[in-house]
Amino acid sequence: MERIIYHMEVDGHLLEYSVVGTGTPILLFHGGHSNCREELGYERLVKSGFSIITPSRPGYGATSKELGETFELASRCYAKMLDQLDIKKVHIIAVSAGGPSGISFASMYPNRTNSLILQSAVTKEWLSKKSLNYKVAKFAFHPLTEKWTWKLVARLSNRNVQFMFKQFVPSFSKLPAEEVMKQMKDSDLEAFQRMNNRYRSGKGFLLDLEHTSKQFHHLLTAIQSPTLILHSLNDQAVSLEHAHHAKKSIPTSTLCLLDNWGHLLWIGKDAGDIHNQVEAFIKKHDLVNGHVTL
Repeated sequence: MERIIYHMEVDGHLLEYSVVGTGTPILLFHGGHSNCREELGYERLVKSGFSIITPSRPGYGATSKELGETFELASRCYAKMLDQLDIKKVHIIAVSAGGPSGISFASMYPNRTNSLILQSAVTKEWLSKKSLNYKVAKFAFHPLTEKWTWKLVARLSNRNVQFMFKQFVPSFSKLPAEEVMKQMKDSDLEAFQRMNNRYRSGKGFLLDLEHTSKQFHHLLTAIQSPTLILHSLNDQAVSLEHAHHAKKSIPTSTLCLLDNWGHLLWIGKDAGDIHNQVEAFIKKHDLVNGHVTL
């Protein structure tokens, strides 16, 4: 799977993004700790004839934190990125903490959005600044400490990926670890291992925490495109309240609650069925007037 990484300057700041595959363009907003080198779920989409454009969201990868001062500013930068690629319309997939980015772009650029898919997405206030999870995350993934946090996670994952995955299960799923492990193939655990070796928080995760500690309901209600909300009934990382909030707020939305293992929809025994839902929804609403060719 060939990946080309680009850098462009926007108002004196750097925006990094990647393009994978050729065909119908998908603008994908990655979740927390990730960047334009994200891989989960990509191979199936590329094989199905899609091109995936992934910007490193502000503070992640090489993208300047300053571009994320507001969701609206970041969305304008993504629009300029699409202009540079000569792409007029896209399907949007917004994942986990990348949910607000997809919501913002779809609300600001309805004429450039064919469809929006929210996958395990944050759609309202996520972690309160007073909560213990917020305080722990702010310490573990602070720009001064996150490098060492992820080095430790990567080292432990490389030594014993099954053990490390079990340690993560309570963060991702409401189900017992033993039950979750039965749903994982070796290839799923390998994907999890690569994820932990790839992830860095940079300055981006603290920016995510800051932005998602506030409400952004006005962006949800402005969305006009067909929207598919995919959320696991067993998601422990982003509660079901986010999915129901999006369904209530977006007039053109469809809610699909999944009885899979948990937060990461791209691994586990149900991943293939979930991909088929994504592909079918995109093809149903495909009004693309431009394709990406590497």
